[in-house]
Amino acid sequence: AGSGQLALEKLKLQKYQLVITDVRMPGMTGMEFFERAKKDGCHTPFMIMTAFGQIQDAVWAMKMGAVDFLLKPFKRQTLLDAVGQVQKRGFGISHSESVPPLSAGPETLIGTSRKMLSLKVLIEQVAKTDASVLISGESGTGKEKVAKAIHGLSERKEHPFIAINCAAIPESLLESELFGYEKGAFSGAHQAKKGLFEAANSGTLFLDEIGDLPLSLQPKLLRVLEERKIRRLGATTEQPIQVRVLAASHQNLSEKVAAGTFRQDLFFRLDVVSIAVPTLAERKEDIPDLVRAFMERFSKQHKKTLLGIEESTLDLLMEHSWPGNVRELSNVIERAVVLSDGSWIKPADLPMHFAALRFGDNRIPTSHSTALGDSDLSENITIPMGMSMRQVEELLIQKALQVSQGDRSQAAKLLGLNERTIYRRIKKV
Repeated sequence: AGSGQLALEKLKLQKYQLVITDVRMPGMTGMEFFERAKKDGCHTPFMIMTAFGQIQDAVWAMKMGAVDFLLKPFKRQTLLDAVGQVQKRGFGISHSESVPPLSAGPETLIGTSRKMLSLKVLIEQVAKTDASVLISGESGTGKEKVAKAIHGLSERKEHPFIAINCAAIPESLLESELFGYEKGAFSGAHQAKKGLFEAANSGTLFLDEIGDLPLSLQPKLLRVLEERKIRRLGATTEQPIQVRVLAASHQNLSEKVAAGTFRQDLFFRLDVVSIAVPTLAERKEDIPDLVRAFMERFSKQHKKTLLGIEESTLDLLMEHSWPGNVRELSNVIERAVVLSDGSWIKPADLPMHFAALRFGDNRIPTSHSTALGDSDLSENITIPMGMSMRQVEELLIQKALQVSQGDRSQAAKLLGLNERTIYRRIKKV
């Protein structure tokens, strides 16, 4: 977590086995974070990291209930050994007892980033009501999952959840799909048929891509939302329904209203509560959790046995821009699971454009030369045939460090990596 406040929000999920916190942090200190967590009823064990001059803080924390402290600087193995001791002593909760992310029936919204935590809180709030909800977000962000989560947490969860994509059905058929029809209503209507509003009665109807609903049908939908009654095609009477309507669109409906292609009164009726689903690029810290979930799902589906994903592979996934959002990540991981010939997903199992991201677009840019003094970044780097990818990576890192005069932060910028990533790579080199 990037701050003590965000860590407190994450602890509410009750899914963590151990908290390791520094003492001196911007904003809320480690001691304040520890005290606040205890007051909130947190039973997760705490381990404190402290410098020699702050050891009195660690002693105080131990008296308050911290399970251990680490004196900085320490080696990685020291940390692993300390965590192992905490597990042996029986503190915390086991993996089998851990509490999953927000789950609503079969739907699970994965992620503990600040944006996802805010989204989950909003979902829980609106699920308790019958208000219409307009869900916005780019394609592939998981708008239907949000709708299913709302339904699964509502009092309607024992009744049907029915989804329809308004853009996928021809206009001539959409009205009969939504409202149904009587026998003889039109040529070919040999028997009466329920519409989706009737089929979803007492439950939830999810209208995906509502921005593509034809103008001719918009006043009819508005009437249903206001009157809570429907009339089948060819019928002379109306019948009451009790359906909650959730709608979603990747388009800006306000702009469509201004352009005259979407009714303003219908927009207001649908937009009682707005939920914006974040893009994957806005919550990249959720990628490791999503990757693990997708790996587990696709390993079972394709009968593969995988132990995990290599750190260098995860680094590439973290650096990608993800224009296709979670749907794109799901497809990438499924492909990697299918193509993997070992126990771990490797960089070679990813699509080719990830290799281009790593060794093409992220090559050392010559435009930084003036900012770094007399260093000549236009110098060619010779890569002999037969050199492994790991050796090529080491060569590029060494060159970047040489140009930046050992400044890791600047070297990371030159290579198009984040600072944490290059720190891990340097440790390997």
